[in-house]
Amino acid sequence: MTTDSDAQAEAGTAEGQGPVEISPAEARQLQEKREELFEEFEIRDEFPREVIREAEARTEDVQQEIEDELDHREDLRDLTAWTTDPIDAQDFDDAISVRAEDDVYRLWVHIADVTHYVHPDSAMWEEAVKRGNTVYLPSYTIHMLPPTLAETVCSLVPNEDRLAHTVEMELDAETLSFENIDIYKSVIQSDERLTYSQCEDRLEDPDAPLHEENTLAFELADRMHEQRKEDGSLVLNPSRDRAHTIIEECMLKANKAVTHELMWNRGVEAMYRVHPQPTPDQWNDALREIQELNGVSIPSDKWDDPRKAVNGALETSPDRMLSKIQRAVLKVMPRAKYMNDPFGGHHALNFDIYGHFTSPIRRLSDLINHWIVHENDVPEDLIELCDRASDRQKDGETVERLYKGFMEEINLDPYAVNNRGVVTVNEDGAVVNDHGLPPEED
Repeated sequence: MTTDSDAQAEAGTAEGQGPVEISPAEARQLQEKREELFEEFEIRDEFPREVIREAEARTEDVQQEIEDELDHREDLRDLTAWTTDPIDAQDFDDAISVRAEDDVYRLWVHIADVTHYVHPDSAMWEEAVKRGNTVYLPSYTIHMLPPTLAETVCSLVPNEDRLAHTVEMELDAETLSFENIDIYKSVIQSDERLTYSQCEDRLEDPDAPLHEENTLAFELADRMHEQRKEDGSLVLNPSRDRAHTIIEECMLKANKAVTHELMWNRGVEAMYRVHPQPTPDQWNDALREIQELNGVSIPSDKWDDPRKAVNGALETSPDRMLSKIQRAVLKVMPRAKYMNDPFGGHHALNFDIYGHFTSPIRRLSDLINHWIVHENDVPEDLIELCDRASDRQKDGETVERLYKGFMEEINLDPYAVNNRGVVTVNEDGAVVNDHGLPPEED
């Protein structure tokens, strides 16, 4: 039975509040703005028929194909694994497993094996290169790969065998440094699909399924997080919950492991993520602006590194000042870009070598790196692909910013729409679709 307090608590959540209601006129305005931006920035909204047909063909006879692959892959179906994603996620492309052993943590990050289905000779690959990445607008997504692929064979749904690319890491229990890295093709079966809130519930309840596994995962992730901060990694969101910490830190560790392996053990080029640092004067400007904010101070023991200074300010400042501190930093931060050489490293993360591997469904860089790991060779046009990925990411972020700005101009809250979704209603309160017709008549 739902109590009044339960109902009030539910109403305070995005799910409890329900979707943002807009009028048919506002729906048309949003559609026209999307079309205008897509044309200006060459965003490809619809997939060519050839790409759709190819994706549909690759989702046929799935189980038989997986059975055939077992002869060539590690069988990890008996290893406890699970996914953790937002409540509205439609595809689940990463799962984790973790175990404490003598003097080491063993962490597995399983990524959907997208390049088994999308390769340089395929139409989907060609289309992914043109798109560069998935573009996320409030309540509207332009996918890099056809959703029919991302939501079926490349989605690590529970209790279904799936092809994966596994990064197995042996981490020293004291230093958390890599003792061993192994990257290989696998077959896994996820035990459960958790939302972030469900993960928090499992951490709280000792009798819940996966409680011990999530507790161990958070223990490791929290230590990795604190170690990153101590080493000088910039953490602009100091209040991230435990579930997000688990996923963020595990994915960062896997990305770092893959590029570590490619650079030092294999000596091959890859699509590295390079983030230049601001000049000393730019950092001084940012820190001066932060110091002048009401109620904000930088701890005296943090001034040796601007990133640590920002972390210290964020951790000790009132919540109302967090966004102002973040803006002061982002104003002076150069754009990160993709390069075939990791020269310069990733300044914000304070990693000498870094690249992307954990999201091949939505980023071209990860798709390319999956292929390089598998083939132990690089595409001939790697430099052009790096430039393409960088440019398309910049365009996607610009479109998102302009679209959100337009929503604010017509008095819509883009953050509410992003969190709650949107529904079109007429003057009588009846739900209509984008064409202004009742759904059953369309």
